[in-house]
Formats: sequence, C-alpha cells, structure tokens
Amino acid sequence: MTEQEKQPTADRDRTHKEAGEDQPSQETVQDDGAQVSTDSTTAGVPEAAIPELVIISGMSGAGRSTAAKCLEDLGWFVVDNLPPALIPTMVELGARSQGNVARIAVVVDVRGRRFFDNLRESLADLESKHVTRRIVFLESSDEALVRRFESVRRPHPLQGDGRIVDGIDAERELLRELRGDADLVIDTSSLNVHELRAKMDAQFAGEEEPELRATVMSFGFKYGLPVDADLVADMRFLPNPHWIPELRPFNGLNEEVSAYVFNQPGAKEFLDRYAELLRLIAAGYRREGKRYVTIAIGCTGGKHRSVATAEKLAARLAAEGVETVVVHRDMGRE
Repeated sequence: MTEQEKQPTADRDRTHKEAGEDQPSQETVQDDGAQVSTDSTTAGVPEAAIPELVIISGMSGAGRSTAAKCLEDLGWFVVDNLPPALIPTMVELGARSQGNVARIAVVVDVRGRRFFDNLRESLADLESKHVTRRIVFLESSDEALVRRFESVRRPHPLQGDGRIVDGIDAERELLRELRGDADLVIDTSSLNVHELRAKMDAQFAGEEEPELRATVMSFGFKYGLPVDADLVADMRFLPNPHWIPELRPFNGLNEEVSAYVFNQPGAKEFLDRYAELLRLIAAGYRREGKRYVTIAIGCTGGKHRSVATAEKLAARLAAEGVETVVVHRDMGRE
C-alpha cells in the first residue's frame, strides 16, 4: 500500500482538491458524446425566477420571423431556430439569470421527424418541471404560401425534387399534432406584416397576463371559414339586411342595421344562450390553461349580421372580464 493510499479519505480528498484535480461531477455522457447535467432543470431556483416561455412555430413562410421580431421589440429574449433538445437548457439559463431573462421566446423550425420527436420530449420535460409555456402556431393557406415562396424565388425547405406544394403538404402533415397543441393559432393568409404585428401586440403587449383573451371575428361564408377559429357560429338563420334597400349600403356597425338584426325572432335568444355557452366553455379553458380563444361569427358576406352579432357578443365578454379584440375580416370586401 502506497503512502497516499494510507491517508484517511478526507485527507486524500483535500490532497486532490489542493492539487487542482477534478472532483466528481453530476454529468453523464450521451451516446453522441454530449455531456448533459443530471440535475433538475430548475433545481435550487425559486419558482418565481423561472422565465415565461413562448414557442413560435408553424408553416414555413407563414410569418414566424415577424412574430419573433415583435416579441423581441416587446422585451422578450428571442432565440431563432434553437434545436428543440436545448429548450430546457435555455429555460434553466434564464432561471439562473437573477431575473434578467424573465421572458423567453424560441422559434422552432420543424423539418424532420427526429427534430419533431425532440420537441415533444422537451415539452414533456418542461411540463414535468411545471414550466409555464405557450405555443404560438403561424398558419397560412396553401395559395398564400405558394405565392410567398414564388415571390422570393426560394424553394420550400421540404420540397426536395418536387414542387412547392409537395413541401407544404409534407410540412403540414408533420406539424399537424403540434398545431393541435397550440395555445394560439394565427392565420396569416390575408395579413400583411403590420397586421400580424398588431395581432401579436394585442396578445402579448399587456404587462399582466389576463386569465383569458378572446378574439371575436366576423366573416363571410362565401370567403371561406377562418382556419384559426376555435368556435364558429352561423348567423344565416336570420333575415339578411342586404335585401332591405335602405340598409344595404351600411354594415353591422350601423345602429339601424344592428337594431334590424336583433329585432328578428330568435336573435336576442341566440345571443343570450350563446353567451351562456361561452361562459361554460371559458371556465373549462381556464381550467385547462388555455389563454386564447378565437370565436368566429359568420353570415353570407361578413357585412351585416355577423358584424352586428360580433360587436354585441364582444361587449358581453368584455363586461364579464374577458379581454376581447374584435376583428371584422371581410367587411368592405364586397
């Protein structure tokens, strides 16, 4: 036995430390050689210090970069194209920043099955550690995406040797599950950059996060259903003011048009019962942690009945403490 082996354990440890030798660490080595800490992501960090997390994803060409830039302008710490496996590490670093990084936004570009699996694992990891996270999904129609890619003369990242629409189809299928998990879906098909920024501002600019935010959107069925709608109501069971010559030039914001709509049999009853139904749904959304809901109110052209109803419904929701934004998607398109 050597002299060093005869030393008591504490003395040997002190000898190693004084000599600058590495002490055992709490790290393991993965198959690819990367070292990963075995500590809990937020171990020893007060819960209040854990940053808010927003994950921005969606279709290529739908406006992810614009949405990220908007959050950056609002003071969020934004990381673009971060590998999903590193999201928990990013949250840990933010938690240890002593409050300097209180809100983190991560842009995730899902382009492969393994990439997507890593994202699912990271989201499950964050959920197990009670990290508050929200997913914003940017959606757009095939026609709008094709037009955007053609205008910049760039291929879709997943089209390979095929057409742009082939890449869009592949990406849409890959993202189907993530879209279903999203807290907020924004359809950018008919939005310009400024309108998208306005939508992001409306959702994230407030200093205090409300319990629930609602977008009440009027639309015309002849222009298609809003793809980002959570709930859809059809007002075509009411007579159309379009066929009243003195009302035809106006829209649902006009008091006479609104009065005509709500003097029809069933109109007020519908509003009362639908508002009651929304109270029930809103309570469930809150329990499930859903913070955003888009309620679409439709009529034939999106000018009279849907506009008047959307305004009345939004006023009801606002009176009940739901932060509400009203959007008249198709008004003025005729």
